[in-house]
Amino acid sequence: MRIASALLLLVAPVSSQAATVDISVRGADGKPLAGAVVFVDTPRKPAAPVRFAWGTEMAQRNIAFDPHVLIVPTGSTVTFPNKDKVRHHVYSFSKVKAFNLKLYGRDQVPTVVFDKPGIVALGCNIHDSMSGFIVVADTPFAMQTDAAGHVSIPDVPAGGATLRLWHPAIRASGNMLSQTVVIAPTGYSTTLVVHGK
Repeated sequence: MRIASALLLLVAPVSSQAATVDISVRGADGKPLAGAVVFVDTPRKPAAPVRFAWGTEMAQRNIAFDPHVLIVPTGSTVTFPNKDKVRHHVYSFSKVKAFNLKLYGRDQVPTVVFDKPGIVALGCNIHDSMSGFIVVADTPFAMQTDAAGHVSIPDVPAGGATLRLWHPAIRASGNMLSQTVVIAPTGYSTTLVVHGK
């Protein structure tokens, strides 16, 4: 697996204690890679518990997982509401969290606690076309790239860090790439080019 990156220092002034990390992700064809999860692991972590603004719900809607990828903090209780008229049987064989939610309908909302960081692949025993992922993060600096393949993560402590990138199409162990970086007080910006399966 090859990963190409270019380092560009941002010129916008930001706090000397925290910086903004801007990442653009592109495939080998040059097209933006949407839905990739970018993590920034830093030695200094906020004292407050990790929380994300988008909640911890992984619904089944229109015979699909919604959202397709959900980032949650380690220790989260994720709800699995069924919004369809048919029943679902949600499961995972992932080492991070194996579980089995047997057939249930709209009147039930089962929950699962995700107590270890990592990637959890989801499936449905009734609908083979359904697939989804829960990304359990132990850093508050984790977000998905948008339709333009871009993500901007604010308030990251300046200094040494590990930048990780995950997407199910990345051709690498665990579909994950990583590299060490130095985040300047003025910010950090890079473009990552990944090669898929």
